[in-house]
Amino acid sequence: MGCFSFLCRRPIASPIKRFSELDEELSEVQNLKLYSYKELRAATDDFSLANKIGEGGFGPVYRGRLKHGKDAAIKVLAAESRQGAREFLTEIKVIYEIEHENLAKLCGCCVEGNHRILVYDYIENNSLAQTLLGNGHSSIQFSWRTRTKICIGIARGLAYLHEEVRPHIVHRDIKASNILLDKDLTPKISDFGLAKLIPSNMTHVSTRVAGTIGYLAPEYAIRGQLTRRADVYSFGVLLVEIVSGRCNTNSLLPLEEQYILERTWDLYEKNELIELVDTAMYGDFDAEEACKYLKIGLLCTQDNPKLRPVMSTVVKMLSGEIKIDDDKITKPGLISDFMDLKIRSNPNKTPTNDPKKNTFNTNTSSGSDNNGELSLLSSNTTSQSTMTFTDVWDRPN
Repeated sequence: MGCFSFLCRRPIASPIKRFSELDEELSEVQNLKLYSYKELRAATDDFSLANKIGEGGFGPVYRGRLKHGKDAAIKVLAAESRQGAREFLTEIKVIYEIEHENLAKLCGCCVEGNHRILVYDYIENNSLAQTLLGNGHSSIQFSWRTRTKICIGIARGLAYLHEEVRPHIVHRDIKASNILLDKDLTPKISDFGLAKLIPSNMTHVSTRVAGTIGYLAPEYAIRGQLTRRADVYSFGVLLVEIVSGRCNTNSLLPLEEQYILERTWDLYEKNELIELVDTAMYGDFDAEEACKYLKIGLLCTQDNPKLRPVMSTVVKMLSGEIKIDDDKITKPGLISDFMDLKIRSNPNKTPTNDPKKNTFNTNTSSGSDNNGELSLLSSNTTSQSTMTFTDVWDRPN
């Protein structure tokens, strides 16, 4: 892949001009399958609610049956969606030209009239957010062996994006709802609408901050400087979630247990990490390995991004090829520290807190884009990204 000029920010154009640009740039993507709106409408029974399998940040996702009997996940971008032509092209160009066992596969798209639709391979078992962290609404049994397989698979997918693809790709929204599980519970990283490309001659890119509080690396949230270590931080949070079976933030717990990284660090200092392991496994797990995974989560979320390991090293640590040096583990960048700093650094800005959605939103300059907007959301809401899946009990009727 070359360095794509479409990642530059542009003023919002009129719909006619915007889709004209889409047609022109999509024609440059070799072998891209273009579906007609009529075909996708038929595949989903006129986008029936019965076929709706989720609600993404930019619109609904439907299960559809394409010609020749192939099932697909069909992501329809709402007309009022905040995702512009640039993000749409980013998701197509970034993921269509790469292929990996642990990445969701884009089959094609539809750009017809005012319709913008992405067509993915259908992935049978939805997301980690719904199945593992979904309060018992899934019939899937997550054994320790299954969890290690999922952790290593996600790490391998990220290592591929970070180190093997040129230019390197930073996902920017690694979280439980963007990890889909196929019929064999093989994890697939999805949703590349926020992905950024980092050429090999650059240490970072400065960009508008977008992501999900709880997974968002503090240095990226505060300064807007994006590196691959921001994804490493997000993975570390996700790793702890998978081992513990709980979301990174839970306001229903006692204050000292609400933020999972704070809880993990506290237990690590007390040499009691075993207490964090998911009780749903009823003790049927490798205690030493589980504590090792939690320590890797701490290594990935260290406050100093330079201390975080690269993802290829994380893969080797998870698989046992490299031993962990406990002396290298330092305190993680904590969400509560970030929230406090965020409020103090903007004394004239009052954060809005929606207790129902547990969201935190405010605006600030990120130090990169002019009038940059910082839009952060908590772990149980959909971020500015796409193809995330809401829990069934949270979906609109």
